[in-house]
Amino acid sequence: MTSSKNWSYTLLIVAFALPLSAAEKEEDPSRLSVERIFSSGEFSSESFPARWLPDGSGYVCLERSDDPSGGRDLVRHDAETDQREILVSAAHLVPPGESKPLRIDDYAFSQDRSLLLIYTNSKRVWRQNTRGDYWVLDRAGRELRKLGGDAPPSTLMFAKFSPTGRHVAYVRQGNIYLEDLRDHGIRALTRSESLEVINGTFDWVYEEELSLRDGFRFSPDGESIAYWQLDTRGVPGFVMVNNTDVLYPRLTEFKYPKVGQQNSACRVGVVALADGKTRWLDVPGCPREHYIARMDWAGPGRIILQQLNRRQNTNRVMLADAETLQATTILTETDDAWVDVHDELTWLADGQRFTWLSDRDGWRHVYLASRTGEAPRLATPGDYDVIRLLHVDEPGGWLYYLASPENPTQRYLYRVRLDGTGTQHVTPSGQPGTHDYQIAPHGRWAIHRFSSFDSPPTAELVELPDHKTVRPLAENKSLREKLDKLWRRPAEFLRIDVGDGVLLDAWCIQPPDLDPGKKYPLLVYVYGEPAGQTVVDRWGGNGYLWHLMLAQRGYVVMSIDNRGTHAPRGRAWRKCIYRQVGILAPADQAAAIRKVLSERSYLDPERIGVWGWSGGGSMSLNAIFKYPNLYRTAMAVAPVANQRLYDTIYQERYMGLPGDNDEGYRRGSPVNFASQLEGNLLIVHGTGDDNCHYQATETLINELIRCNKRFTMMAYPNRSHSIREGVNTTLHLRNLLTRYLQENLPPGPRPAE
Repeated sequence: MTSSKNWSYTLLIVAFALPLSAAEKEEDPSRLSVERIFSSGEFSSESFPARWLPDGSGYVCLERSDDPSGGRDLVRHDAETDQREILVSAAHLVPPGESKPLRIDDYAFSQDRSLLLIYTNSKRVWRQNTRGDYWVLDRAGRELRKLGGDAPPSTLMFAKFSPTGRHVAYVRQGNIYLEDLRDHGIRALTRSESLEVINGTFDWVYEEELSLRDGFRFSPDGESIAYWQLDTRGVPGFVMVNNTDVLYPRLTEFKYPKVGQQNSACRVGVVALADGKTRWLDVPGCPREHYIARMDWAGPGRIILQQLNRRQNTNRVMLADAETLQATTILTETDDAWVDVHDELTWLADGQRFTWLSDRDGWRHVYLASRTGEAPRLATPGDYDVIRLLHVDEPGGWLYYLASPENPTQRYLYRVRLDGTGTQHVTPSGQPGTHDYQIAPHGRWAIHRFSSFDSPPTAELVELPDHKTVRPLAENKSLREKLDKLWRRPAEFLRIDVGDGVLLDAWCIQPPDLDPGKKYPLLVYVYGEPAGQTVVDRWGGNGYLWHLMLAQRGYVVMSIDNRGTHAPRGRAWRKCIYRQVGILAPADQAAAIRKVLSERSYLDPERIGVWGWSGGGSMSLNAIFKYPNLYRTAMAVAPVANQRLYDTIYQERYMGLPGDNDEGYRRGSPVNFASQLEGNLLIVHGTGDDNCHYQATETLINELIRCNKRFTMMAYPNRSHSIREGVNTTLHLRNLLTRYLQENLPPGPRPAE
């Protein structure tokens, strides 16, 4: 490979458009282009969003209204007959003085369905649109009224009806408010003494790494609210600079605890609606050195909590008394590596037992645990992982869950009796790919969605347990017709033996006209961290199409799941990466590439490339830095070049505390190996990335300059981690990646020597 030791400058990529081939100019339907994939909307897929009614008799959809004012109706479909009933017409959602109905971003009915809560005008808060306006429709009187009083537009969060239907509670600017739907009075239930104390919602790191946003829960009787409070005082703030939107730079500062730094203090309070007084649960442990990762009511007067210690190797499940405020541990989950937080906790009808997910026996299984603290009982025995618990059919005596014991790249529906006997494969045989199910209450019906790697999603209504198809719901016929015209060959799924009994799952997309007697470049798409899995037999959308486009242009494209990825292959597979993120994974990836090079003579060892995003960007850096004689080209998008610059919850979960694993942090961070760069490197980052900070890329740039290394970079001003904000940003980015590949990892076959 060409040495770059004497090059010491950086390049700035400017806007460009890839020249179209003759076939593209003639709009050959068999050939893909960046423009067709990312700007035309030609390959958009049809989905089927729906919600089951509580009685399980039917589902509700938002459907385009026939009313001249436009908008969407809320429509009920009877599961058995498909009889259609408009529950709420768009005509009833026109605000006073307006001519058009509200745009429905989300909705919820009161328990008796007499009231409808509409969420609209939503705005993004970091990842999701969780801030907006709320309106309540009285369905009988057809009265539509906006909530929030004099609140500025798009400032309310997480509004919800009380169980009695008399009140709505919501978060506004870090405090919880209660609005009376009879007299329209509004009062604050919390009053923080500082803007740095947050009630009913979360700081950045809780939201990002524990998936917590909505931070309050009504009691079953509607007389009180339990809520999280986070005190962010003392947590270091991170500052992002916006240089382009105004005359002078605008700063955005937010609390972001990096590895080893101070966390927010977290506690749970119970506020009575009658007097507005909060009483705090007595939860043991330092509130800055523990996380309250889940909280909800567990029947009248009881609150269930999941508390993690900072190392995240212990999860204590506690029951707290809302009157005495005392918390008692009823279940403790521990692990030598890390433990998981679970959302699949379902109470059985007796109120004494609940479902619990654990990999304590080496596999992720469903257990039945007790509020009295008795040892959990295994409900899904066997040497396989339960991927997700979907439904508890207690009257019928069954648990329904997703699993794939034979193939970790796929997903199927299984069921087992509550006593752990009679395991059944419910998804019909002969339907490979990835299957998911939205099971109705009482378990008779399910919306079945499924796809495979190069075939788009289908949705249908099925009757359980026989999996009888009742009717199709979304078939994506138009998209399938377009895909059938594309020049392609089926993707290949394979296992790569890297020695010592380790088999790595992979997929491969080959050029449609591959000549095994010639040599082709190999591009590897990587993630490799414990938060995700790339080798899954499901529709990949535009990502799949871009890789297919590269294959049409003469690349072999592969992706490999190294050990430590979130695959259903047992605890040892997932947690062997503990304390060695960025160390084990690139070694596995390199071993797999060497193996396929030895087995596939059509791969060109002089043209090996790697690319990835986020953790995959970090992995791409580690790959080209640590294995300079293997990789010719790397493209790292939004990477973390130094693990010490990432957040506490994620990085400490998988790497331990920095004081206990200094060598692991050093060896896992690509910035420490930049001096070994020999090939072509492209770094892409949004300067407004609140997640993987542009700061880390700047530190890497400094190190590459210090080492006199040649590289290429592109900074997208004010773009977030997804690099999608602004007109044509996605198109520009994909053109950038495509052109960089073509110039630095030339496509197409070369004669074999």
